[in-house]
Amino acid sequence: MYQFSYADVQTDSIADARDRERQLLTRSIEMLCEARDAGADSMQAIEAIHFTNRVWTSLIEDLGSPENALPKELRANLISIGLWLMRESEDLRQGRSDNFDGLIEVTEIIRDGIQ
Repeated sequence: MYQFSYADVQTDSIADARDRERQLLTRSIEMLCEARDAGADSMQAIEAIHFTNRVWTSLIEDLGSPENALPKELRANLISIGLWLMRESEDLRQGRSDNFDGLIEVTEIIRDGIQ
């Protein structure tokens, strides 16, 4: 019979959660790259913006939770970045911008920083 300590299970759960976050951000990046190539008025752009906003809405909600184990200052900084990404996405959606590169670059930085 297998026996795992609570710490082992908790560590695995955190690692799994971080892996899912990386996967979601990678998918967001892929979709934003496809949208950039297809143009700001494309269906790919609509889908990428919608997906990116859903990802960041969930991440911001989690970061704002008192149960989140990240340091408070880091959580606040990530929330600010997420809000910026969502504002930039809205500018794309409203046709005030056609620049996907900033969203892609910042999302890559955040994804690559998840350990």
